[in-house]
Amino acid sequence: MLYWSLVFLLVAVIAGIFGFFGIASAAAGIAKVLFIIFLILFVVTLLIGRRTKV
Repeated sequence: MLYWSLVFLLVAVIAGIFGFFGIASAAAGIAKVLFIIFLILFVVTLLIGRRTKV
């Protein structure tokens, strides 16, 4: 997940450099969503791992 969020962030930066504002905002939006999903999965994994190591 982190890989894809970094890929979309890179696409957003490149699109911003070339001035394609529509593409840049779409790619940045996708990167934000993927990053939030990654963070949620990370927290869930931490909680599950902590619970099973009793």
